[in-house]
Amino acid sequence: MGGGTAPPHISSSEDSEESSLDVEFPELSLEFSTHPRKDCSSAKEDDDSEVFRGYGDVGRRIYSNSFDFEANQRRRRGVYREVLESYNELRCRSENLEEAASKILSYYPGAWIEEVGGMKLSDYDVPKTTSLLLIGPKVSGKSSLVNKISRVFEDDKFAPDRAQVSYNTSVGDGTYFLREYMIPRGSSSFCLYDTRSLSDDSSANMEMLTHWMKRGVRHGELVIRDSDSPILKTRMKCKARQHACSSSGIRMVNFVIFVVNGVSILKSMYGDDDVEKQYTEMVASTFSCPFLLFRDDKPVIVVTHGDLLSISDRARVRVHLGELLGVPTKQIFDIPESCDQATDLAIVDMLHYSLEHADRNLPCKERSSSKVFKKSLPACLFLLIVLGIAIIAAHINGTGSHMSHMPHAPPPNVSMHCVPPPPPPSAHMHRAPPPPPPSALPSAHMHCASSSSAQTHPVPSPPPPGAHAHKHRASPPGARAHKHRASPPNDHIDWNSIRYLWLGSDYD
Repeated sequence: MGGGTAPPHISSSEDSEESSLDVEFPELSLEFSTHPRKDCSSAKEDDDSEVFRGYGDVGRRIYSNSFDFEANQRRRRGVYREVLESYNELRCRSENLEEAASKILSYYPGAWIEEVGGMKLSDYDVPKTTSLLLIGPKVSGKSSLVNKISRVFEDDKFAPDRAQVSYNTSVGDGTYFLREYMIPRGSSSFCLYDTRSLSDDSSANMEMLTHWMKRGVRHGELVIRDSDSPILKTRMKCKARQHACSSSGIRMVNFVIFVVNGVSILKSMYGDDDVEKQYTEMVASTFSCPFLLFRDDKPVIVVTHGDLLSISDRARVRVHLGELLGVPTKQIFDIPESCDQATDLAIVDMLHYSLEHADRNLPCKERSSSKVFKKSLPACLFLLIVLGIAIIAAHINGTGSHMSHMPHAPPPNVSMHCVPPPPPPSAHMHRAPPPPPPSALPSAHMHCASSSSAQTHPVPSPPPPGAHAHKHRASPPGARAHKHRASPPNDHIDWNSIRYLWLGSDYD
C-alpha cells in the first residue's frame, strides 16, 4: 500500500530499520525496571519497607500505566515498521502494474459481489454505473487525483487534464460544481465525482454530505452554502446561468474517497498554531459523519502531496491518521505527485479497494412480499375495474327490464262488429232518425252496416286508473296476453228486436 518509490536509504536490514525507529520513536528506548535493587543493605530495606508499603497502591498504578504505555508504544512501533515495509513491497509489485490495471478495466457494477448468506447477484440492486465520491478539505488535491487516475488508464500519457486544478486558492474559486468523470473515458463501469471543498464549519459539512448521500449527486449541480458571502453567491449563480448544462440524472453514491493533504496533517501534528491544529479536528469531525459509512465500512483515505515529504514523514502521517480516524494503515493510501509505476500501482490498489467495498455494500432488492404486492397490484386494479363495469352494466340491464315489466294502462274495451246488411224490407220503409253523435257516448259497441243506419249500445266506462292500480302489477308476458285476449265476435242478430226500424209504428 501507499504510493511513491522508496528511496535507496530505506532497506530491509535490521540496523537501518532500528535506527529509523529510534529516531521516530525515541521514547521506546527507555527501560522500565520492575525489579527492586539488590545492592542495598538489609537495614536499608527494612527502613524503606514501611515507606513503600504506604505507597503500594500508587506504585502499582504507576507500574500498570507504564506497562500500558510501553505496550502502546510497541504497537505503534510495529505499525510504523509495517508502513515502511509497504513502500518496498509496492516497489516490488509495480512490475505487475498492467495485470492489476486490467482487473480495473474489466470491472463492471456488481462484478465483485460476494454471494454469501444465500444471496445472489440477482438479489442486489446493481446500478448501471458505480459512483465514487471524492471529498476533502481545501487544497487537498481532489481534482489532481482525478487527473492522475484518468491518466493511469489512458494510452496517451500526454493527454490534457480532465479536471481543473487550482494552484492558488486566493485567486481561483476552486470547484463549485459537481463534476462526473467516467473512468476510463467513454466507459460506463464506474465514475468519480469531484466536489466542492469542505468548510471550516462542521455543521455546513454535515448538511452538504447528508444531502449528497441521501439524495444523490448530479453532474453540473451548483454547491452553495448558507455561510457563503452574497458576492460569492451572486457570482456562482451567474456562472450557473451562463453555463446551464446540469444533468437531470441523479446517481446514488456507492463509496467515498476521503482526500487529505499530507503536509497539512504533519503541520497539525507538531505545530503550535491553533489554525494548523484545526485541520485534523475538521478531518476527524467530518470523517465521523454517519452518512459516510456503508454498514461497517468507513471511507478509504488518500494522502496527497507526499512528494514534498520524506518517507519517514509520510509513514508518520499514515500512522497518525490511522489512530485519529480508527482505521488500519492498509486503508490509507499514499499517492504523491509522482509519475512512476509505484504511484500508479497505489492508485490501482486504491480503486480496487473502493470498488470491491462498493459492491459489498450494494443494497438488496425489496422483499418478495413487496415484489408480489407490486406485481399483483395492477391485476387487482384491473379486476376491480372489470367488476365495476359488470355492476354498472347489470344495474342498467336491471333498470331496463324493470321498465319493460312495469304495468301499462289496458287498451280501451271497444269491440267493433261488422253486421251484414239486412234483407230488403217487405213493407213500409221509414227513414230512421239519425243516430246520436259518437262524442255523446265515450265508450260503446259500434255495429257497422252497409246502410247508413246503425245502432249503438252504451257500455259502462272503465274505472279510473288509480282505483284499480293494484290490479295492474307486472305479470309474466304470457299471463298478460291471456288476460287481455279479445273474445270472439258474436255474429248472431236478433231481427225481431230491430224490425221496427224499417216497418215503422204500424207494425206495432
